[in-house]
Amino acid sequence: MAELTITEVSNKYHIKPDTLRYYERIGLIPKVPRRPNGNRYYNDGLQGWLEMIICLRHSGVSVEALVDYAHLLEQGDATLDAREELLKEQLELLEEKRANLDRSIKRLQHKISLYETGEIKKGKSYFEEYKILDD
Repeated sequence: MAELTITEVSNKYHIKPDTLRYYERIGLIPKVPRRPNGNRYYNDGLQGWLEMIICLRHSGVSVEALVDYAHLLEQGDATLDAREELLKEQLELLEEKRANLDRSIKRLQHKISLYETGEIKKGKSYFEEYKILDD
């Protein structure tokens, strides 16, 4: 890797320059060094950091959790257990979201089947069958 400008990093990782600036502002990535003219440059270490952050974002980890993770990471190996716990919590949240999505998909599939079979014309309410209030 080489030192890249914000535009080059943006193109390389398919992330907007404004997003990179935002990530720096909220502490998700370490302070980005600047050239004498004020332009940011991303060295190998920062690019590696960005790759980790982008990978975790694509894994469904929230920006808020990533900020916490980044702060823990900066503190070194003493935070290994805390980082593992944070990622486990994120996994639990994703599994809960998946369960909610699976339930919603099944409901829509059922509703579509009512149209396909003609049962929709019977006017039956499936409010209780779907246990909407239990969500």
